Amino acid sequence: MRSAYATTAGASVPAPVTVPFTGRDLRGTTAARTLLFPAGDRVVVSGLPGSGKSTLIRRTVAVVERSVSRIDSQDTRERWARRLPGWVPYVVYRPLVRLAHYAVLRKALASGASVVVHDCGTQSWVRRWLAADARRRGRGLHLVLLDVSADTALAGQAERGRGVSGYAFARHRRAVGRLLTEAAKGQLPPGCVSVVLLDRDAAGALCGVAFEEA
Repeated sequence: MRSAYATTAGASVPAPVTVPFTGRDLRGTTAARTLLFPAGDRVVVSGLPGSGKSTLIRRTVAVVERSVSRIDSQDTRERWARRLPGWVPYVVYRPLVRLAHYAVLRKALASGASVVVHDCGTQSWVRRWLAADARRRGRGLHLVLLDVSADTALAGQAERGRGVSGYAFARHRRAVGRLLTEAAKGQLPPGCVSVVLLDRDAAGALCGVAFEEA
């Protein structure tokens, strides 16, 4: 059985704590720790828009050439925004951003690198794709799920100056709510081998998301 580990930073001899197959609920904890996954596996970071997914990925995942990739659609969006005049609304080039994002993700998966992927929660087909690819390549798929309130997520959207429509946010709430309910019951999304639940405090205390050496 493939497993992930949460190691506590600062200990003289870090003792890995196994994340069980049914997941590990770290909500309500503030211990400094690093989530360590098997080399070559895929980690999906999911949660509401504004919950801090991109911030968490950028802060905790160190990109290592040819061995660790982090794939965030926000990075792709920002690259496109820098190329286009500021008056062009995002809705106009959003389909191109999505195509470019999935092309980058496909390339990362094919490279054999360990991959951390930003997930909005509503695109279940993306997780199915990742799960199928992981199985085909003999890898594991892990879900790191952020549990923050709707008010906190909306505040996060306001802080970054980007938001989603009320309709879209409602869809995200339903999708993420289902994932949280299932994870709390020990039910894994199809294809996932582990789930880690984080609230805002636990996410803030996280030191890193890393992978074992191949």
